[in-house]
Amino acid sequence: MLRNGLEPWHLLILAIVVIMLFGSKKLPDSARALGQSLRILKSETKAMKEDGATAGPAATEPLTPQPAQTASGDTPPVRPSGPESGTRPR
Repeated sequence: MLRNGLEPWHLLILAIVVIMLFGSKKLPDSARALGQSLRILKSETKAMKEDGATAGPAATEPLTPQPAQTASGDTPPVRPSGPESGTRPR
């Protein structure tokens, strides 16, 4: 049964179901939007490959975490931990 895969009549039934679900007026717009999305995806992956090739080994270094900012834009105060902070280990 699944040995032959998709036969032409399977594709015909699938096309009829898609037309019935989406309507014939929306299909050209949907196809156009899908084509634009695929073009964007292709250009972005190409740009990522080019960036990866030009960056070299420096691109594999981990990024250092930046301190979080509060709503006012200031960084919150850092409280030291350990014996010098005045807290006892438990």
